[in-house]
Amino acid sequence: MISPARCFFALLLLSALATTAIAKPKPIVVKVVVVAMFEVGADTGDQPGELQYWVERDHLDRVYPLSAGYHAVRMNGDGEMAVLTGQGTAHAAATIMALGLDPRFDLSHAFWLIAGIAGATPERASLGSAFWARWVVDGDLGYEIDAREMPPDWPTGYVPLRKAKPFEAPAAPLDGQAYALNEGLANWAFNLTRATPLADTDHLKEIRGNFDGIAAQRSPFVAMGDEMSSSTYWHGKLFDEWASQWVPYFTGGKGQFVTTAMEDTGTLQSLAFLDHAGRVDAHRVMVLRTVSNFDRQPRGMTAAESLSKQRIGAYSGFLPSLEAAYTVGHVVVNELLSHWSNYAVTIPSAQQPAPSKP
Repeated sequence: MISPARCFFALLLLSALATTAIAKPKPIVVKVVVVAMFEVGADTGDQPGELQYWVERDHLDRVYPLSAGYHAVRMNGDGEMAVLTGQGTAHAAATIMALGLDPRFDLSHAFWLIAGIAGATPERASLGSAFWARWVVDGDLGYEIDAREMPPDWPTGYVPLRKAKPFEAPAAPLDGQAYALNEGLANWAFNLTRATPLADTDHLKEIRGNFDGIAAQRSPFVAMGDEMSSSTYWHGKLFDEWASQWVPYFTGGKGQFVTTAMEDTGTLQSLAFLDHAGRVDAHRVMVLRTVSNFDRQPRGMTAAESLSKQRIGAYSGFLPSLEAAYTVGHVVVNELLSHWSNYAVTIPSAQQPAPSKP
């Protein structure tokens, strides 16, 4: 027979457990995650990096510490979140994994917008322009011979892993080497933003006048363009030629190199793993990169001389590219949030017209 005292304590325990279960907060539903990679100083009020315009203009005033990641995440009351990964693929992968596994947030239906600045080839881009990617290709995985020791008939000293020479056929991309994004979603985002006006300046005109690339002379524009992701900051016309071959090599000719950035294969690898775990939907990921600088030297300058001028905050198109990332990206974010009842269950594609404005 159970004593009255034991019954009393058992009831107390059940009551405590029930209270704990009731008091446990539900995860915060996140609708859109803006992924930024670097900030120059504070999140607000000083020289901007990739995060600051989103924080200030979208009123991301709710701060949630992320002790297992690079930086706290920020939100507003509309379900928009911004995360700062830190530079390089390692920082990005670790921070996105920490966020994706955080029990405070429900990211199961969130759209992910990677929005950052990039270098770009002057053959296909101009300063201040914005490019939506269908492909992101890793530029780090490989063998390398110093160019001073490579065979004279090689175009580069960089060789794909498990191959004996550059661009040896058939290409055999390893897991994490080439990411095919949701093409329908990318095309939808492009169609939604293709007419977005981007500011041009006399300074941009002066800088691009020193380049001979086909697209370099154009005013800033929005287009489709694929990305090379590499934690090695390479520079120069010969590396530009290598990247222009490396991207189509690993994508079976489907991808075309336009932009070069440092973090996105790390972010995409974590999102792929989180998708396997049911934490996120990798079909809801978009990559938008805007052009802060060209990836090679201008006319009359060596690659080394040009590289010495490539510093965050001093890029020739730095502020215009930050403005373009927010201006173009915000069109998509606003559309998703304004019609969340549709997009929560349906991923938009280029075949679907955007809902009319309320």
